[in-house]
Amino acid sequence: MNEWDKRSPQEMRVFQDHKIHEYLTQYVYPFSPHYKKLFDDNKIDPKKIRSVRDLRHIPFTTKVDITPTDVHPTKFRDFILQPDEHKIKHAWPLSKLLPLVFKKITKGAERVKKDLALEFRPNFMSATTGRTAAPISFLYSPYDIERLKVAGVRLADVMAAGPEDKVLNLFPYAPHLAFWQVAMAGFAKPLFILSTGGGKVLGTERNLIVIDKIKPEDIIGVPGYMYHLMRTAKEKRSDWSFVKRVVLGAEKVTVALKEKMLELLAAMGAKDPYIFGTYGFTEAKMAWAECPVRIPASSGYHTYPDMEIFEILNPETGEPVGEGEDGEIVYTSLDARGSVVLRFRTGDLAQGGMVWSPCIHCGRTVPRISSNITRVSNIKDLHLTKIKGTLVNLNTFADILSSAKEIDEWQVEIRKRDNDPHGLDELDICIAVRDGVNQEALKTRLTSLCEAETEVRPNTIQIVPLAEMLQRLGMETEMKEKRFVDSRPS
Repeated sequence: MNEWDKRSPQEMRVFQDHKIHEYLTQYVYPFSPHYKKLFDDNKIDPKKIRSVRDLRHIPFTTKVDITPTDVHPTKFRDFILQPDEHKIKHAWPLSKLLPLVFKKITKGAERVKKDLALEFRPNFMSATTGRTAAPISFLYSPYDIERLKVAGVRLADVMAAGPEDKVLNLFPYAPHLAFWQVAMAGFAKPLFILSTGGGKVLGTERNLIVIDKIKPEDIIGVPGYMYHLMRTAKEKRSDWSFVKRVVLGAEKVTVALKEKMLELLAAMGAKDPYIFGTYGFTEAKMAWAECPVRIPASSGYHTYPDMEIFEILNPETGEPVGEGEDGEIVYTSLDARGSVVLRFRTGDLAQGGMVWSPCIHCGRTVPRISSNITRVSNIKDLHLTKIKGTLVNLNTFADILSSAKEIDEWQVEIRKRDNDPHGLDELDICIAVRDGVNQEALKTRLTSLCEAETEVRPNTIQIVPLAEMLQRLGMETEMKEKRFVDSRPS
């Protein structure tokens, strides 16, 4: 464990109160074009933000604020810290300036410029996947890369990954946080990590050959593709007795999916493996993990209180909720360079919120976010009648379909009746099922479950061959499989 895994909540809060004041006054307000304007427009004096509690005076940041538009196609640049000599002299206290002056005298002005460039100059980029909107770029400086490595080491430590473990990284090659968080963990830990690019790059058959050859203790990837790979491996009677951990990222992981994976692993000889969920988003530039727990329990995602502040807020009122209560996850960076966000509304709803009590599984004292997270973007307004719209949580459909052991793969599509832009919405479910399943009985049961849990009766439930289903999902062509498809005209 690192020192932050053992500190008391009081010690962490005192540190965060001091750090947020320093960070806002010496870095964000003077160097961030977006936040300087935001503070000035709202008449906020950054010097008066002296604690985490004072963050409530700062307006929220949302994806709309960052998303490029035709009028402002490079909006993301306004969130990058952009210091210069004049800003530094004006913002930094004498205690920070004197070391620079001394270094300039003893080692020269070029050395000072080089050190500042290592701290602030962007040299790496990741981006959102752009599934529902234009991709958003987030920039890292070398300083941020080191933070990403620290997060990677902590991830591995939380999951109890051993230094001798071999790791197979199945995340697609892309400027995407999930892939690079794993890669940086390998560089910093260090761990042996082989990155294949997953099904999109190497393909399932060759990934299975790689697994057979290197026999990795840890396999990491997107949940949908990981399940597909396991199912294919079982059909080929593969031996996976060496697998200790399966780590899933970039999508929500349900208990039902973890249980399905455990069955497949057991059938291939794995002895009591752990399946971990991870949580991360591009705007944070790092990710968090669960510690080893037997299903169906979950330890929650172990956070890094020295590098960020999480708030759990009522999504309607924006007010904080109590410890362990449901709410939206709001993120504030505490030490980033490059792209920086304050009070960023993730659009993720944590059922069970965040807790500060020590983890009963590993003993760490860091705050932990519930792993039962729902994406607000998966809550759709459907016009199922001519009277009014109905808010439908598609995540509930995911829970129902993932839990059905008869179903191998599934997809939910929303479309307009008769392709009429002004017509009623329709919700169709497409599934691939296992051999020997009573298909009509399954359809009847799913229809009843969906109606009972969501108050929405699917218009159709279509059963298609697995190969066709995999093609619809883009299992080996997309960054993430397409579980929910909204085909309505925008």
